[in-house]
Amino acid sequence: MTHSLTCHCGAVEMTVELSDEFNTVRRCDCSFCRRRGAIAVSAPLDGITITKGADNLTLYTWGTHTAKHYFCKTCGIYTHHQRRSNPNQYGVNAAAINGINPRDLGDIPWNDGVNHPADAP
Repeated sequence: MTHSLTCHCGAVEMTVELSDEFNTVRRCDCSFCRRRGAIAVSAPLDGITITKGADNLTLYTWGTHTAKHYFCKTCGIYTHHQRRSNPNQYGVNAAAINGINPRDLGDIPWNDGVNHPADAP
């Protein structure tokens, strides 16, 4: 199933094919995700097509620079990120998917991003 996703201002639009629909929703408690507060859902790297506003996306990385976080540079809404835990997947902002209200997703499991395996000595 293909979903439509938009940022808040509408400058960025994309279609998303999720890996397992909304069965992969989760939150992360790493220093960045904790502050961002978004619920992510999984998509394969070929599951996202930017249909409008690719030039309006900005990229943020830090630390290992493995995770690549994309935001609309007009309204600041996080749209998706290439995962550090699995660089072959995107995490997609579930709340930016049209027609999705995060309240309807129930209890969302948490990933332990504070103790990420890539950070182990």
